[in-house]
Amino acid sequence: MKLSRITAYMSSLLLAAAFALTGAAAAHAEQPADQKATATGYVALGDSYSSGVGAGNYDSGSGNCKRSNRAYPVLWAAAHSPSSFNFTACSGARTGDVLANQLGPLGPGTGLVSLSVGGNDAGFADVMTTCVLQSESNCLARINQARQYVDSTLPGNLDRVYDAISAKAPAARVVVLGYPRFYKLSGSCVAGLSERERAAINGAADHLNAATEKRAADHGFAFGDVTSTFAGHEICSGSPWLHSVNWLNPGESYHPTAAGQSGGYLPVFTAAA
Repeated sequence: MKLSRITAYMSSLLLAAAFALTGAAAAHAEQPADQKATATGYVALGDSYSSGVGAGNYDSGSGNCKRSNRAYPVLWAAAHSPSSFNFTACSGARTGDVLANQLGPLGPGTGLVSLSVGGNDAGFADVMTTCVLQSESNCLARINQARQYVDSTLPGNLDRVYDAISAKAPAARVVVLGYPRFYKLSGSCVAGLSERERAAINGAADHLNAATEKRAADHGFAFGDVTSTFAGHEICSGSPWLHSVNWLNPGESYHPTAAGQSGGYLPVFTAAA
C-alpha cells in the first residue's frame, strides 16, 4: 500500500512537471511570435567578407574595418529598407572580436542578423601567405593545421558567438554566410600555386563551411552557401569575382570584388533572409 502511494505521488509530481514544462515552452513559443511582429531591424556582423574588403568605396568613418558601400549588407538594406540598419562587420574580425565589439546594436527590435566569421580564427591570412611565399609542402602542412583547428577549437568559438546573438536578439532570424572556393581548377592560371595547393585550399574552404553550417544548424540559424554562386567566378576563371594576390594592396587579396558582393553574396543572403 505504501509503495503504491509513493508511486502515485511520484507520478503526480512528474505529471505536474511535464505540464509546467509544456506551459513554459508554449509561453516561450508565443513570446518570439509577439516580438517578431515588431522586430524589423537589421544588424550585419562579421569579418572582411561581410564588411566588403575588396569591393572598394569604403565608408571613411569605418577606418580599418573597411566597410564598403558595395558590401552585401548595404545592398540588401538599400533594397529592403529595414526599420534600422547597423553595420558593425570589420576587417580581420575573429569570433572574439565579434563578441567584444560588434553586438551592441542587437536587441529585441532586431529581426534579421547576418554574419560571416571563422576564417580568421582558422588562420586564413597566414595560410595564404605561407602558400604564396613558401614551398608546396609547407603550404599543405599549414592547411592541415588550419583544418585541425576547425575540427578542435572553432566549433566552441562559434557556439559562444551564436549563443550571444540569440541571447541579445531572441526574435531575430540569423543568417550565417560561408566562404567561396578560391580557385577554378585546371583554369587559366599559368603561374603561381600548384594545382595540388589550389585543390587543398578549396578543400579547406569546404571543410570550414561544413563545420560552420553544422554549428549554425544546431543553433537554429540559416546557412548561406556561396560556393554555387561563385562557381565559374573563382580565381583562374575567365570572370573572377575574387582578387588574386594584390601586391599593391595585400589586404584585398583573396577577397570578393564588388561583383562578388552583388552577384555572389547578395542573392544567397536575400534568399536566406
